[in-house]
Amino acid sequence: MPAISDTLSIVLAGGVGSRLAPLTVDRAKPAVPFGGQYRIIDFTLSNCLHSGLRRILVLTQYKSHSLHRHLRDAWSIFNSELDEYITDVPPQQRTGDSWYSGTADAIFQNLYMLRRSGAKYVMILSGDHVYRMDYSAMLDAHRKSGADVSVGCMEVCLKEAGAFGVMTVDSQQRIRSFEEKPRQPQATPDNPQRALASMGIYVFGIDLLCRKLEGDSPIRASSHDFGKDILPRLIHEHRVFGYRFGDPDICNSMESYWRDVGTIDAYYQANMDLIKEQPPLDLHSDHWPIRKYERPAPPVKIDRDRMGTPGIVTDSMLSSGVVVSGGTVSRSILGSKVRVSSGATVEDSVLFDDVHIEQGAQVRNCIIDKGVHVPQHETVGIDPTIDADRFTISDNGVVVIPRGYHFTPRVVLPPAPQFLAGKQHTEKALIETS
Repeated sequence: MPAISDTLSIVLAGGVGSRLAPLTVDRAKPAVPFGGQYRIIDFTLSNCLHSGLRRILVLTQYKSHSLHRHLRDAWSIFNSELDEYITDVPPQQRTGDSWYSGTADAIFQNLYMLRRSGAKYVMILSGDHVYRMDYSAMLDAHRKSGADVSVGCMEVCLKEAGAFGVMTVDSQQRIRSFEEKPRQPQATPDNPQRALASMGIYVFGIDLLCRKLEGDSPIRASSHDFGKDILPRLIHEHRVFGYRFGDPDICNSMESYWRDVGTIDAYYQANMDLIKEQPPLDLHSDHWPIRKYERPAPPVKIDRDRMGTPGIVTDSMLSSGVVVSGGTVSRSILGSKVRVSSGATVEDSVLFDDVHIEQGAQVRNCIIDKGVHVPQHETVGIDPTIDADRFTISDNGVVVIPRGYHFTPRVVLPPAPQFLAGKQHTEKALIETS
């Protein structure tokens, strides 16, 4: 097995994440909150921690301040005296006057760090997927197969495969073809409804990786991307093997859950998976805990309001500092210091930190970013016509309220006019909900 100390891990965390907007308007996708208390990148970094990988470079770029702060607060845990580190690496224009222009270019611009690391292997990871995985098992399989490059892969539905890199393998799991985001994905031989998709996880020998990136850099026609450029060329020149995630014959871990949370609907569904009766990704498992930043906050409080109405919470996950006072929460995930007031209801929703659902408000099928106050008797996720004028709505009808959104007063029509003394008198009233 390749020595863990001989492996350098590189986490790609600089993408724009435009399909996840407006959650990525002010932050990088790996820094988007997930599951109440986590950030998306916590899953990849926890996998490194539990797999014994202690030398990690996190390549950042797009709106990275929030991500850098999270790495400082949650992941300053390794001992530099033992040559352990998690280091964020923003673009420094060491090879020219451009920022990172692709996944391969991001690593190419930091080849000096790879060479001085003394590593023999490089594990390349994405910082925006949600999953548990023992990377040491993949490193072991890489050695046993005699591969020059190993690519993490798993089967996905054929109709969804166009969003991934799709490959075909022979009986020895050697990759024979690879196409990034194909219009017509090729199905697996044994199941016409499934395709073999790349997880964006690669193991390289460091010398081969450096040579290939140096060769790719001057090619003007290249987009300098692993899926589009590097891998399709490699499979014809070198031994490139697929590593099937979740395969009990080769994995130390029986975990098989992996989600690319790159769209609002995928992100929402991955959160909802956490609160199923038998969650496919159990955050309460002691086998593989996910590390996070623990915000200082008091315990959860669920109590009665002034009228004696009890707070009710069912099938939900509540983070520290949450207060539900006479409100109702069902099938939802609440971040730190969320408040749900008397008569308010929250259903099938994901609420980030410091959200306040005020008295009598109704929230359904929503994602609400940090610091939003939903006013008294306001409704969100109830009437799509009203919501469409104010918010982003996903293909599956999930309403997204951006960070710091301020509700404006709404005009409420008065009751039906009444006839008095043979005359019709009407009044128009502006009722401000704040």
